[in-house]
Amino acid sequence: MPAPITFSELLSRPRDAADLRISYGRHPLQFGDLWLPKIAGPRPVVAMIHGGCWRADLPGLELMDYACADLREHGVAVWNIEYRRIGHEGGGFPGTFLDVGVAVDHLRQLARPHALDLSRTVFSGHSAGGHLAVWALARARLAPTSPLHAADPLAARGAVPLAGIIDLAAYHAHGPEECGGPGVIDALVGFGARDDADVYADTSPPRLLPLGAPQTVISGALDHIVPSAFAAAYGRAAAEAGDPARVIDFPDAGHFELIDPTSQAWPTIRAELKALLA
Repeated sequence: MPAPITFSELLSRPRDAADLRISYGRHPLQFGDLWLPKIAGPRPVVAMIHGGCWRADLPGLELMDYACADLREHGVAVWNIEYRRIGHEGGGFPGTFLDVGVAVDHLRQLARPHALDLSRTVFSGHSAGGHLAVWALARARLAPTSPLHAADPLAARGAVPLAGIIDLAAYHAHGPEECGGPGVIDALVGFGARDDADVYADTSPPRLLPLGAPQTVISGALDHIVPSAFAAAYGRAAAEAGDPARVIDFPDAGHFELIDPTSQAWPTIRAELKALLA
């Protein structure tokens, strides 16, 4: 069996370009790439969030270019967002979360000029971005007292996290060291800087269940960065809370096969996204 690919191997391949790069805020990292299929609107749209352990020293939204190009070829618009990460000025808590929320809500401003059908929106993301995609789906559940609360967050039909680090507390306690260990989670959630706040109450999706929308939680059995046991545990918790949730675990996939359109897993992943958008 071939060894799972690395992000360097993925990024060594030629990449197509997005149709537009659009700012959603004033910070240089508050932008997204819009991929528009050559079909008459209104177009279904995936809000896509890249991974990289929430860290500034790892690749950004370019990781998702291959998946975005494939979805565009199959009639789906993609809003692939960048955001401030740990190591960027303003990254971590609350900036990373606020950027994702503002970026997702910015689809309202993009809808009319680019013929996007926001009634057919799905949130998706990879690794750390899988966590942020499910968190974006959960924003309506945030307490008004949270610094992350928004009055009218954009709703979606559901979320499709790919190798998502969805349960922050579980990953802090039992996750491998590949993302940087518990200190990365601490920086993300603001541990030590939020007085006596429950740092997972507004940052970790299991604490916000039920989310009230379908979630298809996808993992690879060969993934040593986010082992598939984390996806299975979150899927059970979501289903027990009453959410339509199911788990798909690809036996021959590692971490980056889930965003590689040439992998055996990708056609199923694309089909899952399109099914939620249908």
